[in-house]
Amino acid sequence: MTSFNVTALVRAKLEATRALVLDVDGVMTTGVITMDDHGNELKAFHVHDGYGVHALMQRGIRVAIMSGRRSAAVERRAQELNIADVYQGLKDKSAALAEFAQAHGFNYAEIAHIGDDIPDLVLFKHVGVAVAVANAVPELKECADLILTRSGGEGAIREFADLLLSVQRE
Repeated sequence: MTSFNVTALVRAKLEATRALVLDVDGVMTTGVITMDDHGNELKAFHVHDGYGVHALMQRGIRVAIMSGRRSAAVERRAQELNIADVYQGLKDKSAALAEFAQAHGFNYAEIAHIGDDIPDLVLFKHVGVAVAVANAVPELKECADLILTRSGGEGAIREFADLLLSVQRE
């Protein structure tokens, strides 16, 4: 596990976290979009991230996926990980966040979001813990409560999961 020097405020936010919202391209994947000759999109997901999602869900942390794009590979990965809350093709991520929070009785302060690019800023303004992957754009990092040491698709979700679970065990 990576050790972070988190401020008392960020620690309190992590202690209150009951849900995690994940972006896809650049968070669950490296952000590279690969297509075959037939236009089929291929995505690579890091196995360590999958274990991190599983560990969070075992501890009662609800995990959701929110993406501006649509992908059958994301649906398949969500099914493998037993993630029921999958929102794709979003023009407005804030509306999906509101729907997710209301459906499960969360207030925004109980939700963390991991993002990598400008479309995630709208969620960063609402959630309790705004988390940027290491290779996120500078504008997102400036607004983040926490910047991970790992890049998207390279174990960043696992890094956050380990940190969150560690804080909540203390």
